[in-house]
Amino acid sequence: MIGRRNIRVKVMQTLYTLATTGTTGLDEQKKQGSALLDEKVRRFLDLFVISVLYTTQVARYAEKDAGKRASKYLPTAEDLNASTKLAGNEFLWKILDNETFTEKIKDKDISRYLDEDLVKKIFKKLAGTQEYKDYTATRERDYKSEVAIIKFIWENNIYGDEDMMEYFADELPGWEDDSEMVKILMDNFFKSSSKANFLKLISTEKHEYAHSLLHTTLEKEAYCTELIQPKLNNWDAERVALIDMLLLRMGVCELLYFPTIPTKVTINEYIEIAKLYSTPQSGQFVNGVLDNILKDLAKENKIHKEQRNA
Repeated sequence: MIGRRNIRVKVMQTLYTLATTGTTGLDEQKKQGSALLDEKVRRFLDLFVISVLYTTQVARYAEKDAGKRASKYLPTAEDLNASTKLAGNEFLWKILDNETFTEKIKDKDISRYLDEDLVKKIFKKLAGTQEYKDYTATRERDYKSEVAIIKFIWENNIYGDEDMMEYFADELPGWEDDSEMVKILMDNFFKSSSKANFLKLISTEKHEYAHSLLHTTLEKEAYCTELIQPKLNNWDAERVALIDMLLLRMGVCELLYFPTIPTKVTINEYIEIAKLYSTPQSGQFVNGVLDNILKDLAKENKIHKEQRNA
């Protein structure tokens, strides 16, 4: 389920850590880098699972809320008729019936971050929205609407809520670095949740790609810098933002040593990552440098890409 952009970001962050901690020696860099990369990917994917967990628990709270209201000493008619429709949401139970999800959330690294009081607070906010009132106004179930209300919980009451984001930033390690990528993963999840294996959110192929990109970028540092330096328009390589330089090295490695990835895809991906994680001008800078290097490499017949089947 994790995409190549997620992997590129994790590799970039790993290279940044190695560069700023002064790790020396290629073998040591590769050894430490591999362990660090795996840990970064694991923590990022845990954040995704925690996001799904909060979303499902808010939906399930509808039944608990209705029960509490009905058991009041003097319940009102509104209390006695509180809707439990959300707790029976078809999309919700598609997630809850996923055995890999139920197994994954048993992990203490996941379950310990679930705050029941916070779930209640989120539900109370949700219950006051027009979207929730419209959803519960009818007993009919339309699968598109079932997905939409669960997605609304995530986008509006969790990710779109300032207090929730402050709580996540304070309590979830790595949230500030990875929140944008978690959002992308959640967006993809709402489109194809049935394919999610929560015990293996990164495929063997993507795992191998991650480590190959990391190791190749470390191994080819001198050669890539040699190609990049003349394209810096009178900027000394040491004066270029470290993240920009790392992204350029990764991009050059993909152009040269990853034959299944089209050159256009490589350049576009590193432009987008630079925009998100470096300076406002970094996207344009990375685009210009990689494009110029690609032109030179193509003239020298050093770009060899495999043709993809139509």
